[in-house]
Amino acid sequence: MSGTSAETAAAQDDALTHRKKRILFRTWHRGMKEMDLLFGGFAQSELDTLTAAELDELEELINVNDQDLFAWITGRKPVPAEWDRPLYRRILAFHNITSSRTA
Repeated sequence: MSGTSAETAAAQDDALTHRKKRILFRTWHRGMKEMDLLFGGFAQSELDTLTAAELDELEELINVNDQDLFAWITGRKPVPAEWDRPLYRRILAFHNITSSRTA
């Protein structure tokens, strides 16, 4: 057997730390300053509290086009049902933004 359970746990912690650093960077460097502030501010504060499933969801959400996200957040376009999930609503609540309508 190669590696102890402590080594395995340390490797998993390293991988999680790297993943969180990558997510944090991506949330602060989206391309649209408003989205950087919304997503980066949320991630800066809340990243360590997110579950693995929420990290997955955040990674999916930050791949959505900035213009679409901005339109949903400002209420110019309804949020598609597939994106109106708890994490999206948590980001809005973090910034005290009233949820926009769902498509």
